Amino acid sequence: MDSHIAPVALDKAYRLINHGPTILVSARHRGVSNVMAAAWACALDFKPPKLTVVLDKIARTRELVESSGRFVIQIPTVAQAQLTYDVGSRSLHDDADKLAHCGVELFEMPGPGHDLPFVQGCAGWLACRLISEPHNQQTYDLFIAEVVGAWADTRVFHDGHWEFENADASRRSIHYVAGGQFYAIGDVVPVRAEEPAD
Repeated sequence: MDSHIAPVALDKAYRLINHGPTILVSARHRGVSNVMAAAWACALDFKPPKLTVVLDKIARTRELVESSGRFVIQIPTVAQAQLTYDVGSRSLHDDADKLAHCGVELFEMPGPGHDLPFVQGCAGWLACRLISEPHNQQTYDLFIAEVVGAWADTRVFHDGHWEFENADASRRSIHYVAGGQFYAIGDVVPVRAEEPAD
């Protein structure tokens, strides 16, 4: 495992996707692994941490998620923009060697229950357990999951906060617009923060 990867407290896990990045979704079932890109993911709850993600019916990754009940959400970086576009544009249905052709390197996070396909080189990772909601999944392609593990690259996330402004620009998160165009997350804009009311 990369020495820059560190666990994120589960009560801070929502911060890994709260800024609306394009994500990578990976899953494995019966020896088949796949990775796809998705733009519609959202933090849903704090305790226990939950999230939502939209997975289209045509996606092979969706089949793996539904069959295994587990998946990983990753936050790709500027350095992975082409990889992200490629895994979002190709289907495992059509290309049995999709991951190799897209340059995806997988690894497993140490620890029990994390034998999932994690994508190497991302800025953050969320291991998820599917909360089965067949109506939402079938009607809206909307999947709900509990986050059971979270990790981040300490060069861009530590003490519960992103710090992209202090890292190499290639490690910033990406945000898909359309037509093969991404934006990298911009500069920090600090404001005066008041203490939350009790």
